[in-house]
Amino acid sequence: MKKPYFLILLIVTFACQKKEVTPQNQTTKDAHSFSNPSEAIVKHLDLNIKVDFDTQTISGKASWQIDNITKGNEIIFDENTLNITKVTLGDDEKETQFELGAAIELHGKPLHITIEPNTTKVTIYYNTTKDGVALQWLKPEQTADKKKPFVFSQGQSIWSRTWIPCQDSPSVRFTYNAKVTVPKDLMALMSAVNPQQKNETGVYTFKQEKPIPSYLMAIAVGDIEFKSIDSRTGVYAEHSQIDKAVWEFAKLGDMINAAEKIFGPYRWGRYDVIVLPPSFPFGGMENPNLTFLTPTVLAGDRSLTSLLAHELGHSWSGNLVTNASWDETWLNEGFTTYVEHRIGEAVFGVKEANMQDVLSRKVLKNNLDELGIDNPYTRLKVDTAGKNPDDALSDIPYEKGYAFLQTIEATVGREKFDVFLTNYFNDHAFQSITTTAFVAYFNKNLIKGDKALADKIKLDDWIYKPGIPSNIITPVSEDFNAIDIIQKTWRKTGTKGLSQKIKSTNEKQHFIDYLPKDLTVQEMTDIDKEFNFTKGGNFVIRRQWFIIAIQHQYKFAYPAIERYLTTYSRTYSLTPLYKEMIKTPEGRVWAKQIYAKAKSGYHATTVEALEKILK
Repeated sequence: MKKPYFLILLIVTFACQKKEVTPQNQTTKDAHSFSNPSEAIVKHLDLNIKVDFDTQTISGKASWQIDNITKGNEIIFDENTLNITKVTLGDDEKETQFELGAAIELHGKPLHITIEPNTTKVTIYYNTTKDGVALQWLKPEQTADKKKPFVFSQGQSIWSRTWIPCQDSPSVRFTYNAKVTVPKDLMALMSAVNPQQKNETGVYTFKQEKPIPSYLMAIAVGDIEFKSIDSRTGVYAEHSQIDKAVWEFAKLGDMINAAEKIFGPYRWGRYDVIVLPPSFPFGGMENPNLTFLTPTVLAGDRSLTSLLAHELGHSWSGNLVTNASWDETWLNEGFTTYVEHRIGEAVFGVKEANMQDVLSRKVLKNNLDELGIDNPYTRLKVDTAGKNPDDALSDIPYEKGYAFLQTIEATVGREKFDVFLTNYFNDHAFQSITTTAFVAYFNKNLIKGDKALADKIKLDDWIYKPGIPSNIITPVSEDFNAIDIIQKTWRKTGTKGLSQKIKSTNEKQHFIDYLPKDLTVQEMTDIDKEFNFTKGGNFVIRRQWFIIAIQHQYKFAYPAIERYLTTYSRTYSLTPLYKEMIKTPEGRVWAKQIYAKAKSGYHATTVEALEKILK
């Protein structure tokens, strides 16, 4: 997923003993799942569902092939807000008993199903309810084309259980087939092999032959079109956005080729993307075969396609080799941020990579300043037992994880580190891994008993201690250095002509981020006249500019800020604006007024984050 910028604290009561799993994909108890995969585990799903926009429900059956490891009499699934109507065993569908346990906030309930020692198939009949967090149902007016309804899912971290009864832990992987019935004028897509055009029946079938964890189960249904980019990549989007998206993502094939040269073959067949309606709450979600993307990436100048590189990177780190629990999120996001930067360097050049590195360190510093360097959530390996896994979700696992891997690369050399990473991905392909298992693999295959090398890398300091170790690399960008010189002189020389010296999105962001704290409204007016940040900037530039505008009460930008906040639901781009607004009494009133207008179009996760800010 790309990319949180501020911490969401969702305190809940949920505690159970969590054990480590081995790189051989053995599964034990996950603190955020009720399931018992060490006793009985799912292996394959046959899903048969109907999508009903009138009732805003999905109904049908989930038939699970299971391995009853201990030959016991029970298997436990996770469910949250589902309506379970019947459970059967075997191909002859012998009805069996089931019981829902006590609910735990945000985690739902354990679904206890009575099985027999030789049971290999369990079928659960169910329907979703309007309380399911994973599904967002959109009216036509909430879509880009504003003609037909739309629904999409977002399963990470523990929300897949709100639309499919499953063993909802990243340590449990399974293959799946699906049959999905939708209105005949709409198309269904999933995290699997997908159709490229609508059919006349409204019935679509899917196959995912690679074992995936439940959080990567995904569905999207809407008035969707497809266009190819090359032989194995393409774009799905609503009609009004399809051509923009194809142009914007023209280098997608080049990104895959670059990643394969460094990290080994792409193993998922096709790599397609879908541009979702504006209410999608994240930058992107790495669902296998079909990355879900925010429309805010359609900048019109290909300036925000690093987001694509990140989601593509998950095809190796995350989807191929998965964190075994949400306490090891850095194994997904830190590695993927490293892969993202390597892809970006290969496709867009070293200068671009250097600028991205400097921006990366600034994001890391901002997170450390917000959380505090002694905060346990500034460690890579965290402990969220007794809490919601999203409690620890910040940019730390992304940016500190990337800085750690970059430190290793600098210490052992890129060529040697590339070999190590490629072997790591190959040796753990389609498995889930813990931090403990990674450290063991790292020591065996890279350190190899070399104490001097281990002392240089400081692995324990990076992974298990808060803050940042002393051996972090400080990146340098000559392009940014030139902008820093401009920052010292523009007040004397004026703003005219600056836009000819500060051109790229990265350069503009750096310029905005380091504007003087004592800016006057007249100076902001002059800068805006030169760069047209308020009306013409891309999504990221506008976010950074609007933060400054709110801080300095640059009221010319207020209508644009309101449009920004009421058009999109990209959670971690909206939260910094609302946080700035509520710092003054008049700003708090304004924020609440905008939120009241926009709430119906926001995703549930966005609503939750913003209500914590505005309470």
